[in-house]
Amino acid sequence: MSMKAVFLEQDGALTDDNGGHANPRCITLCSGAGPALRLLARLDYRFFVVSNQDGVAHGHFAEAALEPVRHRLADLLFREQLGLDGFYYCPHHPDGRIAAYALDCLCRQPMPGLLLKAAREHDIDLQASWMIGAILHDIEAGNRAGCRTVLIDSGNETEWRLGRHRLPTRVVSDLCAAADVIAAADTARP
Repeated sequence: MSMKAVFLEQDGALTDDNGGHANPRCITLCSGAGPALRLLARLDYRFFVVSNQDGVAHGHFAEAALEPVRHRLADLLFREQLGLDGFYYCPHHPDGRIAAYALDCLCRQPMPGLLLKAAREHDIDLQASWMIGAILHDIEAGNRAGCRTVLIDSGNETEWRLGRHRLPTRVVSDLCAAADVIAAADTARP
């Protein structure tokens, strides 16, 4: 039987966006993340981080630096009595300085590649799943993958270019409100 998932953009949705993308010591869960995700875990949601990490393509850090980030996220969630079921990232950027990563790809949000890969590898029912993000690229990736979407409007989105795939199912102020929206929709589902 397929599982349902919550896909979380790392910066601004799951963690505070403090610019320390590849420095594990700088990564902290956003306020209320523990209780919010425990609510969703009780509803049998699994948690997957999906994140653009174009610092690799720009030469700011090596791709190997993302493994300690994954460990840090897993540890932070473990401390909240939660599990991290997957950590998916895109190291690419078409304007990158590192030739091997300087390309257009299907995994860089707003494209849905990371979510589709996770769904294949973990038998995830995308229609029963949600994408939570802090910018409209995250929302577009979730919508293109077939998920419902929640935008955390915390000031991270600066362009507000709306379009067919960029309209979130709901807009909320924080992760706690996002969890409440998902829980309400889950209990209303037949």
